[in-house]
Amino acid sequence: MTRREFDLLAMLIEEPGTVWNREEIMDRVWDENWFGSTRTLDVHVGSLRTKLGHKEWIETVRGVGYRLTVSATSGQCGEPR
Repeated sequence: MTRREFDLLAMLIEEPGTVWNREEIMDRVWDENWFGSTRTLDVHVGSLRTKLGHKEWIETVRGVGYRLTVSATSGQCGEPR
């Protein structure tokens, strides 16, 4: 896991279920002075999903950003099995 992936996951874990908008994530994980494309966020989320092995844990909230999903019944990430 890269440093950015770790920082991204750490941010999402801070408040599971909270929807983080793209700008908030970019400011905290990359730096408020980041001038690159926000597409880098999408690439890092995709890579992180693959490495976690549970793609459903990080949910895309269309037009807003991302959130870490939490199962109410199991108290864990993802859907109960």
